[in-house]
Amino acid sequence: MNRMTGPGRYSAPAGTVAEAMSDLHRPTTYSELVVSVLERFPDRVAFEQDGRQLSYRRVAGLLAGWVALLRSRGLQPGDGVGVLSPNRPEVWLAQTAAPLSGGRYTALHPLGSLEDHLYACDDAELRYLFVDPAYSERAGELLERAASVEAVFTFGPAGVGEDISVAAPSVDPSGLGPGPHGPEDIGYLLYTGGTTGVPKAVMLPERALVQMVYGVALGWDLPAERRYLACAPISHAAGMLIVPTLMAGGTVVLQRGFDPGAWLAGVSAHRASLALLVPTMIYAVLDHPDLDGADLSTLATVMYGASPISPSRLAEAIDRIGPVFCQLYGQTECAGITTSLWKSDHLRHDLDRLASCGRPIPGVRVAVLGDDDQPVPDGEPGEICVQGQGVMAGYWKQPELTDTTLAGGWLRTGDVAVRGDDGFYTIVDRKKDMIVSGGFNIFPREIEDVLSTHPAVSAAAVIGVPDDKWGEAVKALVVLRPGGAAQAEELVALVRERKGPIQAPKSVDFVDALPLTPVGKADKKVLRARYWGAGERRVH
Repeated sequence: MNRMTGPGRYSAPAGTVAEAMSDLHRPTTYSELVVSVLERFPDRVAFEQDGRQLSYRRVAGLLAGWVALLRSRGLQPGDGVGVLSPNRPEVWLAQTAAPLSGGRYTALHPLGSLEDHLYACDDAELRYLFVDPAYSERAGELLERAASVEAVFTFGPAGVGEDISVAAPSVDPSGLGPGPHGPEDIGYLLYTGGTTGVPKAVMLPERALVQMVYGVALGWDLPAERRYLACAPISHAAGMLIVPTLMAGGTVVLQRGFDPGAWLAGVSAHRASLALLVPTMIYAVLDHPDLDGADLSTLATVMYGASPISPSRLAEAIDRIGPVFCQLYGQTECAGITTSLWKSDHLRHDLDRLASCGRPIPGVRVAVLGDDDQPVPDGEPGEICVQGQGVMAGYWKQPELTDTTLAGGWLRTGDVAVRGDDGFYTIVDRKKDMIVSGGFNIFPREIEDVLSTHPAVSAAAVIGVPDDKWGEAVKALVVLRPGGAAQAEELVALVRERKGPIQAPKSVDFVDALPLTPVGKADKKVLRARYWGAGERRVH
């Protein structure tokens, strides 16, 4: 009999409903979400590459077999699983099999050095590696030299490790279960794409991965019919669109890497409606001779992000490709989701709006805080800070840095931003990229945006270099468009006219290309090293 413990109060008998309430209200995990998505459209095509197609049912069956293999090889809860491969369906299978089996996934960037990969393997304590046969030599080196790596599985015959197609058992798709993880168990352990300091590995629990999927599905301006052409590495940020595409019954069409001509041809050949490009890729497409003749009529949304985009080049992209652009802003520490600038918010003739990163995504709390941890007035710069279910659990093995970054209950992004009175946020720069010259704070992005308005400029990066008079002097490094011509003096004059003498570069260097981080950002750490030398001190 039910018991009353006071006026109008109900208490369930012990051992019945009360004990089940925790399960009743337990949040959905990322692993559960993936399993449910694959069950919805069993006969549709989930992945396509080079004429090969995998149905949702086939993907579920492969996942079930890979999970069974990992468990049979002794995977324990929390064990690390690494992936080293260009784009192919197996990348997503491996990164998903890791949390489904109770482990955690770590990406090894295909462009990384042996030292980078060794560091990640040992720091992240990766026991198992999934590797494309093209990286068989690297896999052998890692198996020999990385203390933690016990087994290598390859996506085909490779002469090292075991071919996953042979090693994994055949399992019926119905055998794919939701996995043992709870909402706070770590599903992904990802190294940041930052350009300063020791590599930081971000611990993303299952609840953050779920928020990532919902944030992308609701907060990014995605088409209803989704044929996602993925050319950027799905082992990294481009993978954020896979589950939202599958949730809508769509297809992920994979290219092994980015080539502007191949991307243009791929949009047409595969009738792609959705893509994700970093700004440097957009610039390459705009500068490619095949653009004007390409059939991009099916392209409904091009997501872009990972680094600031030149507003003038974005306006050019809208003119030549169409009003299809939607910006994403976030960082690994908050599962990649913070704000977005929807297609309808891209006001073609308003460069200030095109410089904005938009408004907060549903489910994310954003504040611009000053040095006193109080919100700054609209229009004033401060650090953009984030709260929500997508925020990381912390940095792997770095408790002090975790405490600093999550101080006061906010994720401190390190990005300087202003909030307009219209509610749109604009990232001014990274805190660490700010130049202090003659006592003035100078934000390089403002100068880079002006330089990029020059018709001959393809890309620009601005840094501070040592100067006996000013402490730091503003230097611009400029990449010209093919066939473009410009003089240093006219670029300096352009900035002086638009921004004033303080922001005007003291020098301009023309370069063939800018060094990039693995996620496509201008690597200012490398650029500064050319002028500051090997010392750690970056002030003068």
